[in-house]
Formats: sequence, C-alpha cells, structure tokens
Amino acid sequence: MKRYLGFIGRYKKEAILGPLFKMLEALFELFIPLVVADIIDIGIKNGDKSYIFARCGLMVALGLIGLVCSITAQYFSAKAAVGVATDLRRALFAHIGGLSHKNTDKFGTATLLSRTTTDVNQVQTATNMVLRLFLRSPFIVFGAMIMAFTVSPAAALTFVVTIPALSVVVFGVMLISIPMFRRVQARLDRVLGRTRENLSGARVVRAFVHEEESIREFTADNSELTRLQRFTGRFSALLNPVTYVIINLSVLVIIWRGGAQVELGNLTQGEVVALYNYMTQILVELIKMANFIILITKACAAGARINAIFDTETGLPTKAGFKATETAPAVEFQNVTLSYHENADTVLEGISFTARAGETIGIIGGTGSGKSSLVSLIPRFYDVTDGAVLLDGRDVRSYADTKELRAKVGFVPQKAELFAGTIRDNLRFGNQNATDEDCREALAAAQALSFVEEKEGGLDFCLEQSARNLSGGQKQRLTIARALVRRPEILILDDSASALDYATDAALRAALAALPYRPTTFIVSQRTASIRHADRIVVLEDGKAVGIGTHEELLSSCDIYREIHQSQFGSEEEANA
Repeated sequence: MKRYLGFIGRYKKEAILGPLFKMLEALFELFIPLVVADIIDIGIKNGDKSYIFARCGLMVALGLIGLVCSITAQYFSAKAAVGVATDLRRALFAHIGGLSHKNTDKFGTATLLSRTTTDVNQVQTATNMVLRLFLRSPFIVFGAMIMAFTVSPAAALTFVVTIPALSVVVFGVMLISIPMFRRVQARLDRVLGRTRENLSGARVVRAFVHEEESIREFTADNSELTRLQRFTGRFSALLNPVTYVIINLSVLVIIWRGGAQVELGNLTQGEVVALYNYMTQILVELIKMANFIILITKACAAGARINAIFDTETGLPTKAGFKATETAPAVEFQNVTLSYHENADTVLEGISFTARAGETIGIIGGTGSGKSSLVSLIPRFYDVTDGAVLLDGRDVRSYADTKELRAKVGFVPQKAELFAGTIRDNLRFGNQNATDEDCREALAAAQALSFVEEKEGGLDFCLEQSARNLSGGQKQRLTIARALVRRPEILILDDSASALDYATDAALRAALAALPYRPTTFIVSQRTASIRHADRIVVLEDGKAVGIGTHEELLSSCDIYREIHQSQFGSEEEANA
C-alpha cells in the first residue's frame, strides 16, 4: 500500500479533484427527486404549466451541471489512473531489468510479462474506480436516506430496514462469488495453457498423430471450465432478482404506508414518488459498490503479485576482491562449485583452470554437463556457490556495478536473440558509439558481411520480431558480430556456431584468431572440430572437469573426449585425413 501511495502521490491534484467533482455530481443527483416532487405536488396539482416548465428547466440544469461534474471527474480520475499505471509499469520494467538471472529464472518470463501488463492494468482500472466511486456511492446511499428523512421521518424508517438487508444480500453474494471466480480463473488459465501448448506444438502433435488425444484433453478441460462458469454464473445471477425483490417489497411498503399518509394528509403524492426515487438510487449504488469491491479484490491480488517483484532485490551482493595485477591470468576459476538454488543439485563442482590474455579455451561435454553454466559465471549472470571466478586477479563479485564487469565481456548466447529493427541498431547493442565501418569490420570477422550487403539497404535492412526473416545461421553470425563490435577483452561463444556449416565455422575461427585486439576467447561447442585448435580444452561430465589439455593430449588421456571425437570423425586417421 505504501508503494502504491507513493505512485498516486505524484497525482495529488487529480486524486483530489476527481472524487470532489464526483461528490458534486452526487449532490446534484440527490436534489432531482425533490424537484420531481414539486412538479407533481404544485405544478401538476394546480395545472400550472409555467411552474412545470420552470421546474423541468431546473431539473435539466441540475442534470447538465451533474454531467459537467461527471465528465470532469472522469477526466481527472482517468488521468491519475493512467499516470499511476504508466509510472508503475515503467518502474516495474526497470526493476525487472535489474534482477539477476537467478531471480528472473525463479519468476519465469511468462509471469514477469503477465505482471507487467495484466496486473498493472488491473491496478489502473481499480485506481480509476476508487477515485470515482469510493466516496460517491456511500455518499449517495447515506445521502438518499437522510433526504428521505427530510421528506418523511415515518416513511423513511423503511430505509433503515432495507439498506442493511440489501447490504447483506449484495455483499454476501459477492463474498461467496469471489472464491468461485478465482477457481474459474485458475481453470481458464489451464485451458489457455493447454491451447498454447497445442498451438505451439502443432507440428509435433500432427507428426505423432495425436490430434484426437489433444482434442479429448482440451474438451475435458473446457467442459470443466464450462461447468464452473455455469455454477458461478447461476449463483451470481441471484444478486439481481433478490435485490429487486427486496427493493420492490420496500417500494410496496413505501407506497402502502405513503398512500395511507396521503389519505391522512401527512404526505403528498410527490413526496411518495421522491421516496421511491431515493430507494432506486440506493439500489443502484449498492450494486455498484458490490462490483467495485470485487474489482478492488482483484486489484489487491494483482498488487501483491507486483509487490513480490519489487520486494525482490536487484543486482548481486558485492564482495571484497583482489586488485588486478599484471601477472594475473585474464580469467581464473578457483575450485568453483555452483548450485542454482538452495538445496538444489550441484551443477558444477570443483572446477579449476586459468586462461591467459589472448588464449582460446574450448569447452566441451555432453548435454547437461554444465558448459553454459560455466561460461555464465564469467559475466556474473550467476554467483558461484563456492570458490571464485577471477578476472585479471579480481573476484567478479567485487564489482559494485556489473556494467563495469560486463563491458569487458562479449557474450554470444546459445540461442540467437535479435530485436526488431535495423541490422545497424542490433549491432550497436554491443557499442552505441560504433560507426558503420566498425559494424562492417565486425560483420566481416563474423562471416556475415556478404549476406548483409546482399540485403536491401544493407545495414538498414529491417529485421522482424526475433529476426524471423533470417535463417538460423544468419542470426548466429549477427549475434557474433554484435559481440565483436564492442571489441571485448573476453569473448564467450556459447555454442553459437551450431547452425554454421564446417567451412563457415572454420573461416569464423580463423577470423577470430586474426583479430588485432586478441580477446581471451571461450568457445563452447559440441564439435571437436570447433575447439581442436584451442590453447586448452576443458572436458565436462556431470558438472566436473574430467580433462583439461590440448586436443592431442586429451585424445590420449581423456576417454570421454576421445569418444566424442571418434563419434564425429571415426578414427584419428580419418579425422586427420
């Protein structure tokens, strides 16, 4: 709540003027029944047309003034609500951008996206409704009851009984319905998940002839959703008939008692109509209040989900580290152990090796052996559980600002990620100050210049979302070029040439070896051909380094490396042929 008040506090003027104008609208609305009573009791009774027209003009004037007040209130409420949502979404997006990979993995991309959009929209709608109804509806309910007492204290006693009865029905139905709606939403999420899964995996479903099974599963989930919705809808549908029964009974009592009072001369026909109008106003506002509270309940749940993100600390804790020395290796792993979460299985265990400036380190191993996890420790995407990773003799955890650390690293992820925009814009992700010549040099080294120049516009060629208009190999080469644009001290290629043919892969490795600034390069690959010329190769198996050495040394000393190599090339004689 404090966080929300901080956002709404930026729109104090709108947050005050919105409810104020809504109160004015409600005030003018409360006078309408009295004007109607005067028209009946004086104008119609006496046949005074001029009085009738004058009072009708007054009623129209009250309506127009109320309309102006309502539009003004809507404007200020909407401005405050949209402003709060804008600021909240901006702050949330910035906070998510500062989360560590560990926390991002914990929440999941889909959840973060949902909380940034759907949950913020819920808060926006609730803010708008709070500013419009929070004061207006109670004011109308109690104001109508007070006005009824000014008309006839005896007849208004009906209101004292009716309002609590209506409140019990309206809020009782609401409180019982809220958990039902939550179950419906959970079942709807399941149906949407089933739909998304089947649509994204449509080719697999068809390839294995599982269409009928998928239809049966979807039908079962959809039928359960329909059953819950029907039950919830039927229960919620009780609200209108029960409230209208109570209101009509109250109206009958008012008319019955009012008629008796009219006969005795204690009430007029116009006053009875006024009492009826006040009863109708109360009914409308109570139903609004019920829907308003349901909306607030949903918004509170959304706010709790948003707060869970804000309450997660950004960044990573710093640690006193070593000062850089000229003799220290560029990268050093000191008995590194890694677990992604507490009490989780160990991903890496006891890894130790060094990489001198300008050296090339190859990393190979089976699927799930920890290759990507190992290189992710260098730019500090994750923190080691035990041991240390040093850059130039300095613990990566000693960097108070990870930007300083990551500015030294050019990272090419396993999955090629590009953004909608021009090729130039994507390359400048690596270096905002890069010139077109810098971009072309990086493209040439990444073996991408030839196909970029063939595209219409060259560097100005527009990529679609996720670069759908490029092939897999083209996307990989552009991501490599993006990393090279920044001229990094450390270059990490996390299996980023898997879509390249052997000739292009060989040309890429030759170009990287010829780079004038000689970065320390880490190459993660499934191919021994991609790393056989590395200065050292680290072989991983189940998170442990089972071999470290050159290609020739590992062929003779490491059974796992020899098996991988022979599975790709056969015997060593065939590999060298």
